[in-house]
Amino acid sequence: MKSILNSALRTTAATLLAVGAGLSAYAQESGAKEDIKDAGRATKRAVKKTGSATKKAAKKATNATAKTVEKGAEKVKEKTQ
Repeated sequence: MKSILNSALRTTAATLLAVGAGLSAYAQESGAKEDIKDAGRATKRAVKKTGSATKKAAKKATNATAKTVEKGAEKVKEKTQ
């Protein structure tokens, strides 16, 4: 009787261990998927911020150049009159 009980316990323990290992592998796989998704979202945010900063800097530079060109044009106009 003891040997049958020991055998049943061993079989049950082995089954539980195998199921637990399978669930652990599944959890790690889904964790990896979430990590990849999070990385993609972070990259998207970084690209948007960089694009906005570039756009702002380009506008600022363009406006500064335009003002300088206008000043130069006014000086030339004054000298020719």
